[in-house]
Amino acid sequence: MAYIEGSHHITLSVGRAQEDVDFHVKVLGMRFIKRTVLFDGSLPIYHLYYANANGDPSSVVTTFPWAQAGLSGKRGTNQSREVLLSVPEGSLDHWHRRLTEHDVEVRDVEVFGRRRLAFEHPCGIEYMFVANEGDDRVGHAGHGVPPEYAIHGLHGLGVHVTTPDRTVEFANDTFYAQDGLVEDGDRIAVQLGKQAHGNHLEITVNRTDDQGTWHYGAGTHHHFAWNADTLANQDELKFEVEGRGYTDISELKDRKYFKSVYVRSPAGALFELAVTHADGGWDCDESPHELGQRFQLPEQFEHRRDELLAALEPIDG
Repeated sequence: MAYIEGSHHITLSVGRAQEDVDFHVKVLGMRFIKRTVLFDGSLPIYHLYYANANGDPSSVVTTFPWAQAGLSGKRGTNQSREVLLSVPEGSLDHWHRRLTEHDVEVRDVEVFGRRRLAFEHPCGIEYMFVANEGDDRVGHAGHGVPPEYAIHGLHGLGVHVTTPDRTVEFANDTFYAQDGLVEDGDRIAVQLGKQAHGNHLEITVNRTDDQGTWHYGAGTHHHFAWNADTLANQDELKFEVEGRGYTDISELKDRKYFKSVYVRSPAGALFELAVTHADGGWDCDESPHELGQRFQLPEQFEHRRDELLAALEPIDG
């Protein structure tokens, strides 16, 4: 039987490349593990990857900085909205001080009866720190973040929808949500996959905002990737998704570090089924301790290296 292992990564459309690096590396202390380019289309755009200490699949945030191309999106409903990051229990006071010291406006909020920190990426994308006990993923202690407070990885994804029942149905029947549904006002939470951490899908009922955009554009999410674990299981999942009538699903795409298929969920959020395969992984083109230090390209773009580098804004990080 097909299954979801848990989360793999989240991909965002952000603003300027340097402000994105500064935010994730210098403020959040995440590890810069890969700098490459968008594999689709012909427009040269960075694809930047950040993670915890070990680059665990469930820890990775990736970004496309679209401001250089002049493309912006609109946040709204029927769209992924919140990046949920897992931090150690007892670390929220530290993070409140650190974010404030870095001129990031931060708010204390209560979700499912527990305190969280809400703040924003410089381009406006919404983030939340969720404190978790027992999360054994190792955070990256970068730029003065103490190891005991470092970000474990993803907690999950927050989506906004007009019809929550369709998203819950999709999660249960197609993406194998765990038993148990948690509700808190207009927010519903489910867990997808077998892993203990990083697999929360939080659904907020939002019938106030206009429809958000789905195209590439600064200030919006692009997709959330779930870990399909093996290529055989990924193929079986694709077969089952199509068999349930969700035929808005892509063919297999080779992203060098992992292989992917994409499916549009009923309320609009784009989900990916990703597999880190035997020939991929973050260290397929640079050693584990040198991740993110050199501009990497897939073979089909290697002959354009000088051209692409000249077209992209230089980044320091």
